[in-house]
Amino acid sequence: MEAQLKNVLQTSVLTPCGHIQGGCISEAWKYETDRGRVFVKWNQRDQAMTMFRGEIASLAAIRRTCTVRVPTPITLAELPAGGALLIMKCLELRPICRFAGKLGEQLADLHVHNMRMKMQQNCGTIGERTWRQCPDGLRPVDKFGFHTTTCCGYIPQENEWQEDWATFFVSQRLQPQVQLIEKDYGDRTLLGLWSELQMKAHKAFRDTVLVPSLLHGDLWEANVAEDDQGPVLFDPASFYGHSEFDLSVGEMFGEHCEDFYQAYHRRIPRSPGFALRRLLYQLFHSLNNWNHFGAVFRRRTLDLARTLLQIL
Repeated sequence: MEAQLKNVLQTSVLTPCGHIQGGCISEAWKYETDRGRVFVKWNQRDQAMTMFRGEIASLAAIRRTCTVRVPTPITLAELPAGGALLIMKCLELRPICRFAGKLGEQLADLHVHNMRMKMQQNCGTIGERTWRQCPDGLRPVDKFGFHTTTCCGYIPQENEWQEDWATFFVSQRLQPQVQLIEKDYGDRTLLGLWSELQMKAHKAFRDTVLVPSLLHGDLWEANVAEDDQGPVLFDPASFYGHSEFDLSVGEMFGEHCEDFYQAYHRRIPRSPGFALRRLLYQLFHSLNNWNHFGAVFRRRTLDLARTLLQIL
């Protein structure tokens, strides 16, 4: 492993300087090299290359919005025994605290960025010059999806472009998760609930204005941090979706949770039906956890599905 790292980085110095705790999917270390400190994570699963390529594409898309900082990838390489490693510039990060409110503001800016680009585009050449101020000529999109596969955890997510958000979310987020559980567990109770829920899920979006927003896609406490310059997002599984999806994992950021939500909603007020849609989005995360970590998440998943069927 270290010999390959030296070769990939073209460095004669490679000294471990810290194992990164808390990763559920990949191993991660910091190394000193003759060109500075780097952050390295690796995964030996067959889909590791797909996972890291999706992460790089997500980081690039977020960076192009000029709204919130993300790490900078250096290179991606295959492992001889299978899997892949991703090397990035190292940031000295700590848990989100002082900048929780700033993160709320910047996440809201990320979520409205595509809408602002669309408005600028409609203004003609002035708007065109404006969106080209950010690197790589990021352009507005009118559909829900993404240009490449991304992974939430290690599960690949197809991001085929769709006109309708409810169709995208049901067919490309919930349905694949249910199918994996059917394959691995054959859980008839879940399948029965899903046969009803998939017919009703679209009701959660009645009277809701849905504009594609670039999302982090896996925004939970372990995927955000800060340094002295401000907040940082990492480990994204990006796509263009409904902005509320990024607020659905749970009550994030501990004692500073309220700072985050207040700052976010000052820029993007809550829409009617938010609580219902949040439950629907939490169902995705519960299904995803079941597929990653086992049937310990079965009860919560079934409870969420039953609650949604009672409300919808």
